[in-house]
Amino acid sequence: MRHYIFVMILMFLGVATTSYAQRTRKVHGEYIYHAPENVSLEQAKKTALSRAQIQALGDEFGTVVAQHNATLMNNTNGSTQTDFTSLSSSDVKGEWLETIGEPKYEISYEQGMLVVKCSVSGKARELVATQNSFVAKILRNGTEDRFESDNFKSGDDLYLSYQSSTKGYVAVYLIDDSKNAYCLLPYQSSQDGKVRVDANTRYVFFNSKTAAPLFQPADVDEYNMTCEKAAETNYIYVISSPNPFIKAIDNAVAGLPRELKYEDFQKWLTKNRTADKDMQVEIKTISVKK
Repeated sequence: MRHYIFVMILMFLGVATTSYAQRTRKVHGEYIYHAPENVSLEQAKKTALSRAQIQALGDEFGTVVAQHNATLMNNTNGSTQTDFTSLSSSDVKGEWLETIGEPKYEISYEQGMLVVKCSVSGKARELVATQNSFVAKILRNGTEDRFESDNFKSGDDLYLSYQSSTKGYVAVYLIDDSKNAYCLLPYQSSQDGKVRVDANTRYVFFNSKTAAPLFQPADVDEYNMTCEKAAETNYIYVISSPNPFIKAIDNAVAGLPRELKYEDFQKWLTKNRTADKDMQVEIKTISVKK
């Protein structure tokens, strides 16, 4: 979803958590996922990866805060196992900062059932205190929260609703199938690296009709989802902090949002999150089909 998806949400979708960080640690986790019949191989790999990361956090820090990082996967050709029916990413006392290397997968079948084993290493930090701070939602073809969706068709409009309990700053990035990072917010007309938001105010970004009070309508970048393949997966990062931060160094591209390589984006994000104990990141996965 490259240029078409000019929406890189660096905010935090869903409910994010405020935390106080401790030192960074290297962690490792494994998980064996038995996929139901209606789950594809790619979906099973994503689930196995997410649960392996949560397993690693739970083993290292114990259990209660959200996992704020995702590892990209392209649609191309010693620990005890955690019970995920009762434990989710919001229940472990740590957050995933960065994946080291590539996750490893072992694919097998048991009595006709797809089984995916995933092992992953990364950098993480302990979270001591938590507090609900904001809600962000991806919206399709409408600006009300009832239009929230993670499934898009080529040509659909993309919007983001955001509301925080405290004043602060937000940015949004989008990662496409080719591992390019696009800065969707701040808009291209902005000379700053973040957008300042007030507490307890609902904002809808990427729509000129809802530009006020932060922007003039002419300053708003609006985005349509498109894809070159039959289906593509994109990742929207919502980045938020009560403290000012500067956007990543990126490049202007005619007709597209500012962009940089995913590796450079991750280095920038990891550096900022390590320095800012209050910075939060939530990632949403969206699919786009023709």
